[in-house]
Amino acid sequence: MQTLYTLDTMENKDLDQLKKSGASILEEKLDKSLDLFVISALYTFSAAQYAETDAHQRASKYLPSQEDLHVSTKIAGNEFMWNVRSNETFEERVKTHHLEQFLNDEWTKKLYLALVKTEAYQKYIAENTRNPKSEKAIIKFIWEQLILPNEALMEYFFEELPGWEDDKTMTQMLMDNFFKSNHKNNYLNLISQEKRDYAQSLMRSVLEKKDYCMELINPKLQNWDSERVALIDLLLLQMGICEFLYYPTIPTKVTINEYIELAKTYSTPQSGQFVNGVLDNILKDLEKDNKIHKQDRVRKS
Repeated sequence: MQTLYTLDTMENKDLDQLKKSGASILEEKLDKSLDLFVISALYTFSAAQYAETDAHQRASKYLPSQEDLHVSTKIAGNEFMWNVRSNETFEERVKTHHLEQFLNDEWTKKLYLALVKTEAYQKYIAENTRNPKSEKAIIKFIWEQLILPNEALMEYFFEELPGWEDDKTMTQMLMDNFFKSNHKNNYLNLISQEKRDYAQSLMRSVLEKKDYCMELINPKLQNWDSERVALIDLLLLQMGICEFLYYPTIPTKVTINEYIELAKTYSTPQSGQFVNGVLDNILKDLEKDNKIHKQDRVRKS
């Protein structure tokens, strides 16, 4: 969607040139999304690793208390975190893309201080052994309970992390998958080739079939001010139509639901209802003309 939006603003409308430019822009956007994901992971890790800094600083006081001398550093050795950090592709991405520059020491400290006050953290450090489930759970807790709901931190990300406004949803999806998968991921190319190929294919389909898609869309705009229909909405409709017609393994219901959510997230308050209504009406016409041919997706064994 973002790539198609960028292409629509270009003066050169030659189809071959648009497809060539689009391929490059899309790969660049996917790559930047991966950077935001790794930065997000780094923030969760930095909060955990700050335990060692806190312990050292408190123990170095002129008159440290017994509490100061017994600060737990268990989370700094979190096995889930270090399994990821020992992944060569993770460290290579961090170094080659200079991602640690986006970490803010003050925010790292704030996250850690918020963490140690939680019941989840106290329960974690009270466990004498390292349980793989608990090791992952506390890192996930930092991300889901301390980072994502923190409005001030999200505002900071918006201001300081290039592309955060557009790619926050993508980053959340990648982080969700991160906690469901294992540490043996390839962080240089976390998005599978299948997904990359699909994205490139859908982009090309929309560019090639734009005129046909608009022939289907325009008659459905009678009850809407066509001059005020958001460009993003039109692009989402074109993408949805292409999925209806040219991607037989994607159920039509899945397509409609996905584009409703994208419209709600990236467009106007009315866009979800608009996209839902127009796509539903177009789908009925296409089904009536027997142009929808779906099939079950064959799962790889």
